[in-house]
Amino acid sequence: MHLKILIAVATIAVLGSANAQDYPNCRSSCGNMDISFPFGSGKGCYYSSDFLVTCNESSGEPIPFFGKSNIVISNISIIKNELEIMAFVGHDCYNSDGRVKSSRPLFTLGYLREFQVSTKNKFVAIGCDTYAYFSGGRGNESGIGTGCISICGRDNVINNGSCSGVGCCEVAVPERVHSFNLTLSSWNNHSNMLDFNPCSYGFLVEKGKFNFSTTNLANFKSEKMPMLLDWAIGDKTCGEANDNYNFLCKGNSTCDQSYQGPGYRCHCVDGYDGNPYVTDANGCMDVNECDRGYHDCHHDAHCVNIPGNYTCECKDGYSGNGWKNGTGCTADESTVIKMGVGISTSAIFLLIFITWLYLLHKKRKLMTMREKFFKQNGGIMLQQRISGDGGSHDQARVFTIEELKKATNNYDESRIIGKGGYGTVYKGVLSDNIEVAIKKSKLADQTQTQIEQFVNEVVILSQINHRNVVKLIGCCLETEIPLLVYEFIPNGTLSDHIHNVKGKSSAFTWDIRLRIATETAEALSYLHSSASVPIIHRDVKPMNILLDENYVAKVADFGASKLIPIDQIELATIVQGTLGYLDPEYLQTNQLTDKSDVYSFGVVLVELLTGKKALSFDRPEEERNLAIYFLYSLKEGRLFQVLDEHLQLNDVPSEIIQVSRLAERCLRIKADERPSMKEVAIELQGILASMVQNHPWVQNCLNEGDGEYLLKELTKDYECTNGGYVSNVSSSTFDSMSKHSILPIASGR
Repeated sequence: MHLKILIAVATIAVLGSANAQDYPNCRSSCGNMDISFPFGSGKGCYYSSDFLVTCNESSGEPIPFFGKSNIVISNISIIKNELEIMAFVGHDCYNSDGRVKSSRPLFTLGYLREFQVSTKNKFVAIGCDTYAYFSGGRGNESGIGTGCISICGRDNVINNGSCSGVGCCEVAVPERVHSFNLTLSSWNNHSNMLDFNPCSYGFLVEKGKFNFSTTNLANFKSEKMPMLLDWAIGDKTCGEANDNYNFLCKGNSTCDQSYQGPGYRCHCVDGYDGNPYVTDANGCMDVNECDRGYHDCHHDAHCVNIPGNYTCECKDGYSGNGWKNGTGCTADESTVIKMGVGISTSAIFLLIFITWLYLLHKKRKLMTMREKFFKQNGGIMLQQRISGDGGSHDQARVFTIEELKKATNNYDESRIIGKGGYGTVYKGVLSDNIEVAIKKSKLADQTQTQIEQFVNEVVILSQINHRNVVKLIGCCLETEIPLLVYEFIPNGTLSDHIHNVKGKSSAFTWDIRLRIATETAEALSYLHSSASVPIIHRDVKPMNILLDENYVAKVADFGASKLIPIDQIELATIVQGTLGYLDPEYLQTNQLTDKSDVYSFGVVLVELLTGKKALSFDRPEEERNLAIYFLYSLKEGRLFQVLDEHLQLNDVPSEIIQVSRLAERCLRIKADERPSMKEVAIELQGILASMVQNHPWVQNCLNEGDGEYLLKELTKDYECTNGGYVSNVSSSTFDSMSKHSILPIASGR
């Protein structure tokens, strides 16, 4: 069936060379599409009737139509001389009896003098019983045709995207065609294809805007397809039109000599951009290649825009060719020197500035972190407690981290004087030349309750003023783990003097050992009985008993200590301490009492007697645990055999026997059968006093000037009476803390 319908969309009528901008009623757009001369909408706004754009606003959204037709314009390109329209799709459909069901004529184009069908289009036909034909005219020549056939045989495979004659065919459009007709038909009226292809479809479409799909055979839903038309001005060549008064190539434009079709086309000359058919601000204007980056200047040169072009000039202080393909710009000698000085100076200032910023940031970050740790570790709470103490001379001092870093030479390893399970101890010298021991703990308390306990302990321990307890001077809270500051004791630990230290054990006589045991017992007795809040040390051992230059004992390291509520006699805690010194009952029940310190002190007495370590796997199996082995030897009457050989005894003095029996009572398994530390201290005081009275060179209280230095040390805590030396040390003579307020209970440090 042949379908031929001619749509005349324009007539040849030249309305002159009117510029759209000369008429204020000319539209510059219609909907989303720009309208530029030679196209126009409105009287006098277009070059000729072929360029008329009708803007239809009846449906609400403005729609541009080609001339006075129903063909929608989708885009106008002045630069490419192209017009994109939405061309109708024709179809030819049949019923099962072979009769025509519906049809729509194929899109046809009447003669347009200044428009041609672009070769960027293709002619497409879809169907399984379809042939299509294209017939066009070129100038005075007619009958220029082409066509294609589309079938779907039983052995043919229909593929998506393939338009090679099976279900879809396509053919190129002839050049410079002004008008055309499209014919669409069928051999068998699709009678054998009704189950999947009852129709034939045909259309012109811009290349790349259509991709065949097998679903198109059953129902091709598109009613319009985008199609391109080429356009030019009039029917004269550039040379012929240039002499005409209505020649449209305006300022800074030129006629395109390469165009071979009918009419002529205008383009802006190089260096200019815009609409070559107008003379107003939309016409060919100078392109600023420098601003747009469209230049080939060397990086040492700067671009200078000139009308229609640009130049590349070397910067001040440079000379040469500024173009990239030239020799380039070379810096003058003076410029090189200035640049070097400038770059160096800038680099130095930049480095200083960056360093200053880094240090400032680091300092602020450090200050923020210190403030965070200070609050986290209870610093504000501690300050409030100190300020509320009424200005006591024994209050804890809060150190800054800089003070302690300076005191320890930034915690130099040479300042380490001890390491233990609870941390590392450094020797430090404060700004007032006071020597201190600074302890960095390994564990940090984080909960609010633990922070409150830590603050309480610092306050209480700093108030302890017993001559045989190492004084807690203060703390630093600006680190993640708080630092504790104690008085410095110069002569090492008791362990140093009785274990594995050459040249010390032989000079460490029994007299000195007994006095150290007595002083240690007095200190523990004070902590248990006379402190404002009772304190259980929980880690009594020779390592935690320090000695000054006169061998005076100082109990130290309260890292595992516990404060005991006044109305309690025991606490349930996680077992802490050192193997060999741990109370067996505490180990089994987790119930901590002051008798746990008594057991540990009993082990210390045995070490003073034997000179051996509390636990050693280098000894025979039966001797590994010193406490058990000592008790067994005492029971078997072999005390003399286990005493320290450095004591150089020919027999066992009564004082050693008394101390051994006291140690046996301290080491009993059941805590109830052990004496209290107060009882232990009183008994040791009596033994020491008895030994002093029976000493060969103590005769009826010789004048102090006639005694030896050791006599002074041994008798300094005893009064001379008619009956000899009698102890003047009792619980009532300890440095009293009774005036200090009782603080809330907390775990020890």
